[in-house]
Order: sequence, then structure tokens, then C-alpha cells
Amino acid sequence: MSKIQRALISVSKKDGLVDFAKGLHEMGIEILSTGGTAKLLKDNGIEVIQVSDHTGFPEIMDGRVKTLHPLIHGGILGIRDNEKHIKEMKKHGIKPIDMVVVNLYPFEETVSKKDVTLDDAIENIDIGGPSMLRSSAKNFQDVAVVVDPDDYEEILAEIKESEGAVSYDTKMRLSVKAFKHTSRYDSLISKYLEQKVKGEGFPSLLNLQFEKVTDLRYGENPHQNAAFYENTGLNKGALSKAKQLHGKELSYNNILDLNAALELVREFDKTAAVIIKHTNPCGAALGEPLASAYKKARDTDPLSAFGGIIGLNRVVDEETAKEIASTFIEAVIAPDYDDSALAILKEKKNIRLLKLKSFIARQENEYDLRSVCGGLLLQDKDSITLIEENLKVVTNRQPKDMEWAALRFAWKVAKHVKSNAIIYATDTETVGIGAGQMSRVDSSRLAAMKANKPLQGTVMASDAFFPFRDSVDEAAKVGITAIIQPGGSVKDEEVIAAANEHNIAIVFTGIRHFRH
Repeated sequence: MSKIQRALISVSKKDGLVDFAKGLHEMGIEILSTGGTAKLLKDNGIEVIQVSDHTGFPEIMDGRVKTLHPLIHGGILGIRDNEKHIKEMKKHGIKPIDMVVVNLYPFEETVSKKDVTLDDAIENIDIGGPSMLRSSAKNFQDVAVVVDPDDYEEILAEIKESEGAVSYDTKMRLSVKAFKHTSRYDSLISKYLEQKVKGEGFPSLLNLQFEKVTDLRYGENPHQNAAFYENTGLNKGALSKAKQLHGKELSYNNILDLNAALELVREFDKTAAVIIKHTNPCGAALGEPLASAYKKARDTDPLSAFGGIIGLNRVVDEETAKEIASTFIEAVIAPDYDDSALAILKEKKNIRLLKLKSFIARQENEYDLRSVCGGLLLQDKDSITLIEENLKVVTNRQPKDMEWAALRFAWKVAKHVKSNAIIYATDTETVGIGAGQMSRVDSSRLAAMKANKPLQGTVMASDAFFPFRDSVDEAAKVGITAIIQPGGSVKDEEVIAAANEHNIAIVFTGIRHFRH
């Protein structure tokens, strides 16, 4: 292994840099640097050679061009055991650079600011940095490339133990890390700029970047391996940003259900509680205080709520915590927890408690992804809400004010129930939920069968149109007074006639909410 004789250091993130550079300097390693990095090192008593002095060419164009020079890239890319390369390096006065310590302009941090301009974003696209990283990562047999401050201590220790060298295995591992670093960086840039291009539709080449959050114990079943990844550049409302305060580690199924709970509960501005089982709501309700909303949601289907996942859009207080603790619950996600609530819930050893301060809606440019054999399906998120001016009453009877409120509530819940979805509800709580049946009429019957409270006077929401009148007839049997559905069936006239026979009001939305 050849010794590290010369290192080029130019970083945006300066955590731990001074100690690392001091360690290199104490071992007699010459340090090249630029700009703010060079100033920091000099201010801390570390001898530094400016890259412009090394190349004999000044930084130009406001620093856009400073390391893009043959003396830099030749020093990085020259293969040390290639006789031709060595001769050319000597001929042109190119000194080997054995270590490159670089991390890139803060593009991600810049574009996450609310008031960022396109010009600001462009100026934070690093050019020289990725070029040096790719050059050194390509020539990893001879060059150690360092992008992560967390690696400083380990690398410094290895250099000291090996009398100035870094092993082949370490350099190869660092090379992989560097390529991942530049790949992620390019993805962030292309994703940001793509948002600025209007009318392009879905990209012809889909470039996705996900970072691993954690390994999971197993997947849906114990024989399946699994891990949790987060999409890069997400807003603070992403599930991956939640902080676990208590309980066992999350499972694959927990995360799926927590996501379903989060997606549904943030549909509501009023105080709301939802309970999820196997990605389907088994209860949802509005109410003040929060404990009241939770109890109503639980009472929709107490049997299914056992072992469920709870989503709450308000800070969990003591009264709500007592209600949650009164039965077995797998996990809770909420904006926060009172100290008294935490004390109560932490008495339950295994319950997972997640805190997600930001319950803001998803970003507009988010996609739904679904893998299939050999490919990927991509679609916009189903983020559309009711368009009031498009609501159309198609029956003889108009809904009453209370029915309108109930229809709007039920429609929000139906959007998050697996098709074929039927919801029976009041204006503040679900009463019966029929999910995932192969025929809509079976979902109508199932919702009635699952009801734990009287159905008389409640409303019905259907995620898609009725192919026949049978679901309306089933609704009439249990006392449903109004229905909200997309409309658009060839049997609409038959369905409307059935509703008029039963004195049921029907509202067409023109919007379908299939959830496969």
C-alpha cells in the first residue's frame, strides 16, 4: 500500500474537519485547499497550499472555476503503477494527489428554503466537487476519497496504524460511497429542475433516490427480509420524519398501517381520530375533546380496533391516553404527547409511540409507486378533494344540511378504504365500513353487518358508481337517507329511480376514489 503524501480538502460541511486535517498534517501529509476551507484550516494553525498556488491559475468566474485543472485531475487520475501515466505526470509537472476530501455545495438545504430563487439554486450546483469525487472514486486503487465526516476518525486511525496508508478494501468502500453521494446529488438537482419544466408529464427516464432509514426485523412475513427507505428531499410531513418515543421497533406492517393512519387523519382540519387495521380504516371520527373523537372511532368496530394503529391530529392528552391504554394497540402517531399522556402510555411496554410535529399535507409532486413483475407503476397521488361546484343532486329529494355534512365526512373516509368501499356514517363518525369486497353489494351488506351503532338516519359513501340498484336497496333496508357516489354508470337511471322509490337523496361527485 502506498502512503498518503498529498490530500486535497475542499468541503461545504466542515464538521470535524479541523481535527481530521490536523491529524493528516501531523503525519507530514501536504494539504491543498480552496476558499473557506483553506481559511478555516489556516486559522487553526494548519499549513495549507492554495489550489490556485498549486496550479498557477487563479480562481475565476466567482469561484465557478478553481479545481477544474489538469494539475488537479491529472494528480487524481494518474495510475501509479502505469509507466506511461507516471512519465506523463513527470513531463507536465503533475504531483500525485492521494486523498480527496470533498463534500458538495448545500443544494438540498438551499432549495428547501421557502424563498429560494432559481438563481440561488443554480449557484449551489457544484461542478468541481463532483468532478473531483468521480475522478478519485474511479481511481480508488490509488486515491482515498472521503465524502462523509463520520468517516474521518476511522480513516485517520487506519492511516496511523498502517504508517500512512489506506487499505484497498477501505478505498473501494469509500469509492462506492462517493458514487452514491454524487448520484444522490444529481438526482436532487434533476428533480428540482424537473419541477420547473412545465407540461412535461411523467419523465421518460425515472430517476429515483431513496436512503435507508433502518433495517426491519422482517417483511410482511417472517421469511421475508425488509428495510425502510425514505425518498430524498421530502417535506417535514413525511412518515420517515416521525420520531419514535417508545415501544418495540417498527415492523413492515406497522409502517404500512401508520402511513394509512397518517394519510387519513390529515384529511381533517377538525379534531380527528382514526384507527387502521391491515391498511383499512376500522373507525374514524371527529369530536371535542380528542378523547371523544377517539372513543367514537373505536366504537365503530371495537373488535377490529383491538391491535390497531391509531392516527390523531392533535396533541395526545391524559384522558385520551387513558382510553388508548384501556385496550391493546400496536402503535400511535400524533403531533405530540403531554407528559402525563406519555407516562400513561409508556406503562404499556410494547406500544409504539410516534411523534410527527408537522402534519402538513404531502408535496404536490409526490407520486404513488407500485412494483409489478419487471417494472413499476407510477401515478399522481390521489389528492383531489370534493369540488363543490361539481356536486350534483340527481334525485327528487335534496340532502338536508346535516346529511350534507355527513356525506362530506363519509366521502373523505371512503377515499382511504380499499375498493369496493362502502361507508355508513353520521356527520362526525363512521358507523359501518365495508372494504375490499369483490362486489359492491357485498360491501354494502358487510358495512351493515359490521355496524356497532344504529344505521337509521345515516348516510352512505361509495368510492365508485353503483353498477346496479341492489346496493341502494340494501342501504334502504338499514335506514340510509342519503348517498354520495361518483355517478357515471350505464345503470345510473335505474339507481336514481331506486333512490327515489326509497326517498333517498343521491349526490354525484364526478370523482372516483378506487384504492387497490
